[in-house]
Amino acid sequence: MSSIELLLNGFSTAAVGWNLLYCFIGVTVGMFIGVMPGLGPTAGTAMLIPVTFGMDPISAIIMLAGIYYGAMYGGTVTSVLINTPGEAASVITCLDGYEMTKQGRAGVALGVSAIGSFIGGTFSVIALTFLAPFISNIALKFGPPEFFCLLFLGLTMLLGLMGNSVLKGLMAAMFGFLISFVGLDVVTGEVRFDFEMLYLLRGIDLVPLVMGLFGISEIIYCLTNKTEQQDEKLAEIKKLLPEKHEWKPVGKSIGRGTIIGFFIGIIPGALAVIASIASYTVEKKTAKDPTRFGRGAIEGVAGPETANNACAGSSMIPLFTLGIPTSPTVAVLFGALMIHGLAPGPMLFKNESTLVWAVIASMFIGNAMLLIMNLPMARFWAKVALVPYKVLYPAIVVFCVVGAYSINYRVWDVGMMMIFGVIGYFMKRLDIPMAPAVLTFVLGDQIERALSQSLTMSHGSMLIFVRSPICIVILAVIAAIIAFSAYSRLSKRGLIIEDAEI
Repeated sequence: MSSIELLLNGFSTAAVGWNLLYCFIGVTVGMFIGVMPGLGPTAGTAMLIPVTFGMDPISAIIMLAGIYYGAMYGGTVTSVLINTPGEAASVITCLDGYEMTKQGRAGVALGVSAIGSFIGGTFSVIALTFLAPFISNIALKFGPPEFFCLLFLGLTMLLGLMGNSVLKGLMAAMFGFLISFVGLDVVTGEVRFDFEMLYLLRGIDLVPLVMGLFGISEIIYCLTNKTEQQDEKLAEIKKLLPEKHEWKPVGKSIGRGTIIGFFIGIIPGALAVIASIASYTVEKKTAKDPTRFGRGAIEGVAGPETANNACAGSSMIPLFTLGIPTSPTVAVLFGALMIHGLAPGPMLFKNESTLVWAVIASMFIGNAMLLIMNLPMARFWAKVALVPYKVLYPAIVVFCVVGAYSINYRVWDVGMMMIFGVIGYFMKRLDIPMAPAVLTFVLGDQIERALSQSLTMSHGSMLIFVRSPICIVILAVIAAIIAFSAYSRLSKRGLIIEDAEI
């Protein structure tokens, strides 16, 4: 069957009954998570995983995916209206979005954001429809050596998540690797790092880890720093569409943002915030008058918001086709698939075709729902962000505790979540990024398995990784990325002297 026929079958599954309801619930919860400063899609998605345990896998993944891309929409509203980004990818929107609000153009900023988000998200889903089966068929030709090189490429892309300090980023990545090794060896079955504790034989679950690092740590951090909530007066939302002469530059910004976000989303380790920043940089570079940016330039809102939603959609391509999560939130979705007995990767399209195409179809439906919800209800979503912290934080803690306990019905998991919450708090205080830890935790088992299988095939020879043309190409890409990253960092520090005119 062609991709169009398979997609139509997916619509017949996603657009009926409970699946349609769960899609609506997912995008609605995603919007709520997006507008709440500090919560973020990663912790929000993880908190909802226990709710899906009794659900059909198709409904569960549709809802969790809806939370992910719904949060991309939600972060825009508070960035524009009250200068408070709901999630990291919307930080750049504050620069011009809030300036437009102060100029009485809040409705226009929200309007172009919603339109751009819809176009970017829909384009990436269309690309997912046609590219995913093709990539999946190619991935079926991969053996353990090729998968190891591909996973190693994913680790290389972590260089983009390490913040200002490579050392701190490496510390976070090694922390993720170490805790992924807790429990039984995936190849030999040998027990490791169990400290003679029975509960550690099964290893550490992803959900308590993510809820602790991203959810509990944020609450502890805000409480210890006595973060005060501002009592903002919401701007009046009038006209939603830009002026006639603004459509052309807005259209170009949306087009560029779509392409940038799509390609960044398929790169392992590249977050939506990177897509937003890259889009904003391109818009400023290509503008006739760059001085308008930061003062209410409409392109500075349209481009980044399009890019982060296109990135969210395209990040599903490596997850579904290769089984590689490209961001912490996608890593949570990876864990959700595993919890429901589904193995992300090339065989997913073969063995679970109904689920994959239903999820893809639901993303079309969810983007349409978000477009409808985003414009008329903008003031409502902004008011949600003004819920007092003394009400919000206890509710989040209770939800996290119930969610962690529901995984295995053990108090142990609640304790692990709290421990990781404290660890996450100190990581925030020390400015150690948490994204590398989550990704290496998820990829750890896969890398270890692929390496062990490869060395078993070659009787211990590392030459197996240079015998395949696919491996050679991937290793060349890795070398180029490392060289470029090193050059960029040395240039910033002034250690490389550029040629000067004499």
